[in-house]
Amino acid sequence: MTKGSDLLVAALENEGVDRIFGIPGEENLDVVESLRSSKIELVLTRHEQAAAFMAATHGRLTGRPGVCISTLGPGALNFTTGAAYAHLGAMPMLMLTGQKPIMSARQARFQIVDVIAAMRPLTKMARQIVSAASIPTIVRDAFRVATEERPGPVHLELPEDIAAEEADVALVPSHPIDRPVANPAAIERAAAMILQARRPLIMIGAAGNRPRLVEPLSDFVRRTRIPFFNTQMGKGAVTGGSNLYVGTAALSERDYVHEAIDSADLILSIGHDTVEKPPFLMGRVAGGPRVIHVGYVSASVEQVFHPDAEVVGDIGATVTALADRLGGRLDPEPGLLDMRQRILARINDRAEEDRFPVTPQRLVHDVRAVMPEDGIVCLDNGMYKIWFARNYRTHVANTLLLDNALATMGAGLPSAMMAKLVHPGRRVMAVCGDGGFMMNSQELETAVRLNLDLVVLVLDDRAYGMIRWKQAVDKFPDYGMTFGNPDFVTYAESYGAKGHRVTSADSLAPTLEAAFAAGGVHLVAVPVDYSENTRVLVDELGGHAPQVEPG
Repeated sequence: MTKGSDLLVAALENEGVDRIFGIPGEENLDVVESLRSSKIELVLTRHEQAAAFMAATHGRLTGRPGVCISTLGPGALNFTTGAAYAHLGAMPMLMLTGQKPIMSARQARFQIVDVIAAMRPLTKMARQIVSAASIPTIVRDAFRVATEERPGPVHLELPEDIAAEEADVALVPSHPIDRPVANPAAIERAAAMILQARRPLIMIGAAGNRPRLVEPLSDFVRRTRIPFFNTQMGKGAVTGGSNLYVGTAALSERDYVHEAIDSADLILSIGHDTVEKPPFLMGRVAGGPRVIHVGYVSASVEQVFHPDAEVVGDIGATVTALADRLGGRLDPEPGLLDMRQRILARINDRAEEDRFPVTPQRLVHDVRAVMPEDGIVCLDNGMYKIWFARNYRTHVANTLLLDNALATMGAGLPSAMMAKLVHPGRRVMAVCGDGGFMMNSQELETAVRLNLDLVVLVLDDRAYGMIRWKQAVDKFPDYGMTFGNPDFVTYAESYGAKGHRVTSADSLAPTLEAAFAAGGVHLVAVPVDYSENTRVLVDELGGHAPQVEPG
């Protein structure tokens, strides 16, 4: 006979879990004891939300569910933002929460919330475990559901008495699952449409940016020689250093990359997920490009995205089959590639400007300068995200992690910590606005305790800058968006990290380089000048504010 908590931990080990993130409570103590004697490391965080962000980022980077744990009630509800982050971002994750005993009620309804009901809209599956004997099958099913396309979070609630209950039951082994492939007729139809096009253009979206797709997608672009752009969350799926890359659609319209989009007569949309801010607007112009959707699942029909044809099935197999049919047969007009240099030159304008506080263009330029090709930059959410999406060139897959789905604040530091744990040999930097950083800044202690080598770049404008900018552009009075900040150098040092304050544009890159060279956790605070938002995003790109997401 085996205790339920031991069965749970053994089932997690069976799935290859090596770390669990979170803050256990009284109702989890049997599980904590089972973890103590297991191969799984319990990583204590300072807030459950950060644990959920870390688990979700593990799923994003590896394709395997990250796992986080909390107590019942208040602790479990602190997972909800992380659940939504993973759900909209298609990141596989397992959330484990405790609960009071279900066979007795000696504490009445103290701390009891219907967490299953709260989690249902935010997950692919939410279940309470009511029998120790069912644990192996439920855990195996949870991992299956979390990783199947479209991936996402699952939630299991383990009551205290079920964790202590004994059962005699075997684990359920995992097995390889081959994803369904597209109908050959759909592939032939798509190939014919591409061959008929004179100015085809590839768009790579969020579902095209899975770890397993790096090689098939890169090979497809190389073999077909079709120019490509990407959505924000598709950035890095194919190397941004390619001479076929024409840009990132950080805005929905009127950016420089939209010159290429508007000039195309066909867009091959690979893995676009409409949870993202639209990269372009279908139907905006009569006679606009036709669109072929290539995805694991059929396209969501939206007012701004309604494909003319679909190829539904495993994306890797689909693009390989298309490349077999298209390789060497395409003769597109050179106009899109001729446009490429002009687009990229405009985006890189003023990237080395030395005025201080630093401009967003200089910020992106200097971060790129200190990051090797495989270095990972993890963004929180704010105005700077648009500038990084537009201007930061990626050379290796999954080296710019940003959230263009839930677009929550507070995820930058936890996601960078997870990236460093997954890739300990690479440079990792978190880039956070001062507003987003302070939402989970307590995790500096966790990073120090884990002995991470991590640089946290905090952009100091003492405001919720994106909303304040939108407020000004929409002619509202400047009200309710500013705040004070701690002395970030002293604040970092209070957690055992190193703190630095940038005092000139020319000192930004050397300060970041020195922080990486020294090792350990470093916070670098830099003032930022967001006046470029208006000059470029309003005056230069169309005379009024583009549609940008808050936060």
